Amino acid sequence: MNRSQMKLKWTIWVLSVLLLLACLLSLNVGVVAISPAEVFQMLTGNGTEQQALVLFEIRLPSMVLALLVGTAMAISGAILQSITRNELADPGILGINTGAGLAVVIYIAFSQTATGSLSASGALILPFFAFFGALLTAVLITVLAWKRGFHSIRLILVGIGINAGLSAILITLQLRLSPQDFMEAMVWLCGDLWATQWQYVRTLSSWLVLLIPYTLYKAHTLNILNLGSQVATGLGIRSNREYLILIVLAVAMSGLGVAAGGGIAFLGLIAPHIARRIVGPRHQAMLPPAALLGSLILLLSDTIGKNLLSPTELPAGMVVSMVSAPYFIFLLMKTK
Repeated sequence: MNRSQMKLKWTIWVLSVLLLLACLLSLNVGVVAISPAEVFQMLTGNGTEQQALVLFEIRLPSMVLALLVGTAMAISGAILQSITRNELADPGILGINTGAGLAVVIYIAFSQTATGSLSASGALILPFFAFFGALLTAVLITVLAWKRGFHSIRLILVGIGINAGLSAILITLQLRLSPQDFMEAMVWLCGDLWATQWQYVRTLSSWLVLLIPYTLYKAHTLNILNLGSQVATGLGIRSNREYLILIVLAVAMSGLGVAAGGGIAFLGLIAPHIARRIVGPRHQAMLPPAALLGSLILLLSDTIGKNLLSPTELPAGMVVSMVSAPYFIFLLMKTK
């Protein structure tokens, strides 16, 4: 085992231990305090009914959802950074998250219901609106950015323009909502992990079980595309075709994450960037630590947001932004 493999192994071990500790912290702290021993008792079938309700119906699905959304956002950001060859790229900068948010606000506006009071059928429809909003935004960006093939700078510039336009439409629609719906939409767009029921966890995990292995399968292609489209074509890669496949893959990851977790900014940027600095740019090595980091950051942010100003809860996306914004500024200062 060479030095880089040892470094990757230790990185995954350390991140896994930190993630396990974060999971225990997430299950323990809250309005109803549950000690690690009591958590173990309930997992083995003991404990009070109140503790079981809090653990299995509130904290555990919320924790698992944070892990899944963090993984999806981190991998989506890693894909976009590779195909654009820009370490500052993430689903938010291309307008994908805004497109998903716009679709959700349109649904709220026309259904005249708030996310906190959705019917069972409405709650199932909302994630699909977010996903298709992200997908349609990506299609629009792809069509406008296409000019005899893809160019990373053109793709980012078109994405920034689309993001600005969609944000203006989003604000206009929000102003037409009722006060209750407006507040619900604002909380959701700030990155509120609202879909904390097992049905959403099952839906999201079933998609990620398919998408994550396929992303790892495409890791070698990502390595080559990161060298540039001309080099990739010279090595026998059908660049335009692979760009399209990977953009759809990134959109699927981001759309699913936004559907369940709202507009979480910067997570898709910092998680792959930190992983790349630790283990290097090779995607076979970088993607697993990036996924673990995304899960760890979002889970800790969700735990802090729920307990820092208790009983008032801060959306997890807001905490992620507060932590990540200084790092983003640092990256801008370091970028030539």
